Amino acid sequence: MTPDRRRTRERAILQIIGSQPIQSQSELVAALAREGISTTQTTLSRDFQRLGIVKRPGPGGPRYQRPGRDTTPPRPRRMLAATLSDLALDIGPGNALFAIRTLSGCANAVAIALDGAGLDGVLATVAGDDTILVLCCDEEARSTLVNDLRSLAQL
Repeated sequence: MTPDRRRTRERAILQIIGSQPIQSQSELVAALAREGISTTQTTLSRDFQRLGIVKRPGPGGPRYQRPGRDTTPPRPRRMLAATLSDLALDIGPGNALFAIRTLSGCANAVAIALDGAGLDGVLATVAGDDTILVLCCDEEARSTLVNDLRSLAQL
């Protein structure tokens, strides 16, 4: 991401939220797309933090606004609460992790296959370039999964 593209996107965000009621990040992603700017909700969250954008009550429901002189930026805990309520699907405990090493550039393909297999005990996978972290519900599930996956991979 170049600084010019970020500044263009941030200017567009400020113009859009200043001219129309935007109640969700997905609405803003769509509005930006109509302006020819492609972005993700993750990037918007970072932009919101940088720009000091907050969600405030407004006519017709809450909407995103840039704080004025009479408002204070949200505290980090409030920002976390707002972000979680908008974007999180589930939050759960995990007691055990294991890693899978892959050929360079292949971790995402393996993680997609793991997610698609619906394996018991897998809470989440996180893929990098050549490594996947697998979060399991407990140590027993981790042991079973490691053994099963080693067998499948013939390792």
